Amino acid sequence: MKRAFAAATVVLCAALVLTTFAFARSRVAAVAVTAGKPSEFRFTLSKQSVPKGPVTFAVTNRGKLGHDFKIAGKKTLLLARGKRSTLKVTFNRTGRFPYLCTVPGHAAAGMKGTLVVK
Repeated sequence: MKRAFAAATVVLCAALVLTTFAFARSRVAAVAVTAGKPSEFRFTLSKQSVPKGPVTFAVTNRGKLGHDFKIAGKKTLLLARGKRSTLKVTFNRTGRFPYLCTVPGHAAAGMKGTLVVK
């Protein structure tokens, strides 16, 4: 009886550790992206770096012109003033990832930057 209880306790503890590890690895980082503020041709990101793995970008256009947001080969639709979009990207490696607005002339005017993935 004591052996069965001890074995069940070990199995339960192992399951708890594995479940905790799985949940910790499945966390999704969130980054708020504001386009058009503090000036029309700028992005403001709530985080300058994120951990490797899934990231959700919540993009809001606060400018007067239409803007989009592109990073790691994924892009939002063109967002009109006051509109929002969500972009989900999974970073499988660490490094520096450039982002930009693909509207002609906007990146050249300053709508670009780099996100660090650790």
